[in-house]
Amino acid sequence: MLSKSLYILTGLAAWGSGVGTAAQSIITDDTVFYGQSPPVYPSPNATGTGDWADSYSKARALVAQMTIDEKVNLTGGILVDSSCSGIIPPIARLNFSGLCLSDAGNGVRTTNFASSWASGISVGASWNRELAHKRAVGMAGEFRAKGVHVALGPVVGPLGRITTSGRNWEGFSNDPYLCGALASDTIKAIQSVGIQTSTKHFIANEQETNRNPEGNVTAVSSNIDDKTMHELYLWPFQDAVKAGTGNIMCSYNRVNNSYGCGNSKTLNGLLKTELGFQGFVVSDWFAQHSGVGTALAGLDMVMPYGTPYWSSNLTEAVKNGSVPETRLDDMATRIVAAWYKMGQDQGFPEMGLGMAGDLSEPHQRVIAKSPENKATLLQGAVESHVLLKNTNNALPLKSPKLISLFGYSAKSFDVYTPGSGGWNLGTQALAPADVIPNGDDVIHTQIAANGTLVSGGGSGANMPAYVSSPASALSQRAYEDDTSLWWDFHSGNPQVDQSSDACIVVGNAFASEGWDRVGLHDDFTDALITNVASNCSNTIVVFHNAGVRLVDQFIDHPNVTALIFAHLPGQDSGRALTSILYGDVNPSGKLPYSIPKNESDFGPLQNETKPDGIYELFPQSDFTEGVYIDYRAFDAKNITPRYEFGFGLSYTTFNFSCLTVSATEGADTSSYPSKPIVEGGHEDLWDIVAKVSATVTNTGSVAGAEVAQLYVGIPNGPVKQLRGFAKPTLKPEESAVVEFELTRRDLSTWDVVAQNWLLQEGEYGISVGSSSRNLPLAGSLTI
Repeated sequence: MLSKSLYILTGLAAWGSGVGTAAQSIITDDTVFYGQSPPVYPSPNATGTGDWADSYSKARALVAQMTIDEKVNLTGGILVDSSCSGIIPPIARLNFSGLCLSDAGNGVRTTNFASSWASGISVGASWNRELAHKRAVGMAGEFRAKGVHVALGPVVGPLGRITTSGRNWEGFSNDPYLCGALASDTIKAIQSVGIQTSTKHFIANEQETNRNPEGNVTAVSSNIDDKTMHELYLWPFQDAVKAGTGNIMCSYNRVNNSYGCGNSKTLNGLLKTELGFQGFVVSDWFAQHSGVGTALAGLDMVMPYGTPYWSSNLTEAVKNGSVPETRLDDMATRIVAAWYKMGQDQGFPEMGLGMAGDLSEPHQRVIAKSPENKATLLQGAVESHVLLKNTNNALPLKSPKLISLFGYSAKSFDVYTPGSGGWNLGTQALAPADVIPNGDDVIHTQIAANGTLVSGGGSGANMPAYVSSPASALSQRAYEDDTSLWWDFHSGNPQVDQSSDACIVVGNAFASEGWDRVGLHDDFTDALITNVASNCSNTIVVFHNAGVRLVDQFIDHPNVTALIFAHLPGQDSGRALTSILYGDVNPSGKLPYSIPKNESDFGPLQNETKPDGIYELFPQSDFTEGVYIDYRAFDAKNITPRYEFGFGLSYTTFNFSCLTVSATEGADTSSYPSKPIVEGGHEDLWDIVAKVSATVTNTGSVAGAEVAQLYVGIPNGPVKQLRGFAKPTLKPEESAVVEFELTRRDLSTWDVVAQNWLLQEGEYGISVGSSSRNLPLAGSLTI
């Protein structure tokens, strides 16, 4: 799409605001864009505030004993025979162990004896903070057993602005509140086990296309205004900093035409000053594009190697004064302080102990997976599933005598051995026809036709210890229940036994790092579903989906009786699905995004921005929609989605009642926060200024869990925004009171003139219910 505007700095209040340009010829010199991202220098030294104090005291003492070369060695990775994604070498004389940084936010990758956990999007679908915590503790234990110091996750960017973005599945939700809450729980849990989190990708990294420079074409620039930055894309990173994340990974893309790992406004200004970040900033792999510039802009560690920009060049830059030694000291101190804060200086396994470089060669066997995690792995897979349609109570199945199973995603992928195709990239399920070479490019299909999906593709993939596919789990259930089973995993128009009690069609929607999805539905799978439904009066559709998947080609077919979005459930996928199909468990997942009826409902946010027009060499992605993405946009444009944000069915029913809204007595409701900056921003942003409660009752006949969702209408903003959620589990006729605390930040809007969070006087709409469009309880709060 041709960029409509250039972004010129006219003061902080208008950071990212657009003005027209008369230039019509192709821009060939990036000096045209200079100044569009405000310069913020110098890079602030960390203060060791809060619970970092002791770690900083130790770190400063250790760094004071280091030579310049030793400090520089802390800032850049080295090449080692290891499957650690990155290595910082040890300093033996000072008993610094070195650091192994490894992928990723959904579990440890490129190793054996680990687990495939439910992916980020599945955690989002669970809306379950307790489960997010348990999952993170389990994952962290596997990282620790393998000698990994830094888990490269969680992902809160991309947030999910572009519907087809290849990495949306790694994160939790395109709603900043839901994303930030689950990220916070994940960070606290992982770091409680002594593993640093690397929250990524900072910031506005919303598409894979042109994420890196190629030839003479630069990486795409996310052109974003100040208000949108704070209220949407910075929001979950603020939660991560508040939670104490050990480091932040800067992103490949440019932000207002300055590379993410060399952007002084985002790193020095937003992150280290405004949010009071105490950890270190690490580059995404090969995301550094200058030496002195990135050091001064706030980058602290470069991966995977210190070369070509740092290493000996950084030593020389410090010696000749281009980079102050105080900046190098701060880089080293931040890195060592995070190591101390996680207790990695004592009792931590040997660096990379279980991360053999080549599993086909003799290596030490380190079993990281634990029987203690089995229940959490299964629960994560179960709550990954969202029941979207259930006509005439087609589910749960009622003692079926014959099930016919169809679809490529019902079986496991054919090969899974070290070094086999996609074994450590989550692409095992891709068939040859799914990836077609086309000159220097590759044509991707929308599906992975070689089997079920346990994760998406790329560095966010994980390593299943086994795969429970729908076919294997249903076969086991058929054995136990004396049920007969037909199956066809390949045909698009399979034969259907007319005596089938149910026909289950399992498809998928694949996504991966490195490219953006080419669409939101595929003709083969839609035709498969309608072909089966034309011959089977009880057709149940299941998708393993790495993001939004449109369903309007088949959803109104009278024989399509049920629809489940399973997302990316991990290694217990089939076991979880079967337990839901048979009613052993009650589905409780909710959509962490909206599903519209048509692609056009997304407008320009369906697809990525490509080099075009005068920006052929400098692709420009203009975030002109502001904060209006997903349900905010549908609300503003009066678009009715097929299934709204927060929607999901259960085998029981729930009622909401007894809404109460009250201001906190004695709370400071002055316009702006005024207390000092701590981790996460001004301390009083986190003050509780109001409380909301409601009663949820299970009015059905079986036990189940309901997600109670709180939405707030902030004056002069979207009609509603998620600001709380709780998930009580209730027996039939049982009730629970859910309580929500609203902070100053929850109720504030970003004031671009004051450069602060503004708590406005006026009336705030309060709504509580089961989804963003089913909100039976309504009230108000006056500030």
